[in-house]
Amino acid sequence: MRGFPGRGRLPALAAAAGIAFALAVVRPASADPDSPVGLWKNIDDRTGEAKALIRIEEVGGELRGVIEQVLTPGRADAVCEQCEGELRGRPIRGMQILEGLRKADDWWEGGTILDPNNGKSYRSQLRTIEGGTRLEVRGYIGMPILGRTQTWVRQP
Repeated sequence: MRGFPGRGRLPALAAAAGIAFALAVVRPASADPDSPVGLWKNIDDRTGEAKALIRIEEVGGELRGVIEQVLTPGRADAVCEQCEGELRGRPIRGMQILEGLRKADDWWEGGTILDPNNGKSYRSQLRTIEGGTRLEVRGYIGMPILGRTQTWVRQP
């Protein structure tokens, strides 16, 4: 006995329609232009060169950022030679450099950022700008006016 023509296509079409609906309705957190959650290219404020790709996640209401890839030529497998304690000698790729930032109006603040080039941690604040395509990241000692700002670029 022959099966009903097209019978195998119906479940596949229903599944495809369900997936298309889910993609149209559900947006990832990083799709929110006001959210810093996502992948960012770190641009050095002094040289203008891309340094790393950093993935920012929100965990328990706080941001944390981890270096996914070092972009500086010849430093892909670099270790943090200037870091102190347990971070000394550890690979920069995979290192958490942002932590403890909490939402406060337009800014995320109250956390720290680690500069693996000099091993120092700084107080930090950040915010999205230019419709969420860029991230203004400020590291400072004492007051925010006494620091440096980098602009990171959102990656797909």
